[in-house]
Amino acid sequence: MPEVDLVFPRAYVEFVNPADESEVLRCDLTWLTSSYKCIFGEGCCGIYADAPDVGCCTLGAHFADKADEKRVAAYVDLLDDKLWQQKPKGRAVKKKDWIEVDEDGERKTLTTVVGGQQACVFHNRTDFELGAGCALHALAFVLEKNPVETKPDVCWQLPIRRTFRTVERQDGTSYTEVSIGEYDRRGWGPGGHDLDWYCSGNTEAHVATEAVYMTHEAELTALMGKAAYDELVRHCDAHVRSRSALALHPADPR
Repeated sequence: MPEVDLVFPRAYVEFVNPADESEVLRCDLTWLTSSYKCIFGEGCCGIYADAPDVGCCTLGAHFADKADEKRVAAYVDLLDDKLWQQKPKGRAVKKKDWIEVDEDGERKTLTTVVGGQQACVFHNRTDFELGAGCALHALAFVLEKNPVETKPDVCWQLPIRRTFRTVERQDGTSYTEVSIGEYDRRGWGPGGHDLDWYCSGNTEAHVATEAVYMTHEAELTALMGKAAYDELVRHCDAHVRSRSALALHPADPR
């Protein structure tokens, strides 16, 4: 089935963050109750047709801030050559081995070209003993941690998108609106429309047996906080029980 249109009716819920009354969560129930799942290694075509085996890792990962980079650096130090195909041989790993600065001066994970395919330096290729996939993701399982802890923020968040904006009320007060929704093509900026394939709007990726809000508990908890996530679950459960066909994600086979 072709990728669905980016514009369609969605159902949202808004509620005050139980842990911070200055925040209002605005959550996309259509996306969070959909049957999306990452299908890397299970039919993912990759965002570029000439690099189908590297998924969305083609461009590398920009760090959210210094804390994000520092956290990832601590786990890079734990990688060995059994988990990381491109680990430097015979010497300690240096920042220049896995970090580069883009044309806008922003720091990100280094990208390398292997077998004609460009991808993040942490992306192990298909000829690696463990097969294709992220070395930092593999490390999480070895350490019995969630990949939320070991990978750059943008990597574990995708395809969930969190945005902030200040909302001014008519009475002169304001609050911070925290939106939780689908990271579709538009989230990549203008270049997102040039991607050859993208998962969130494809029926091929809407094959999970449980909804996004359940399968992505760790990610949503990290983005919202535990109290807000628990409140979200209550609203999602109610939405699943009562929603109309209008509020279904059009890529969802249901």
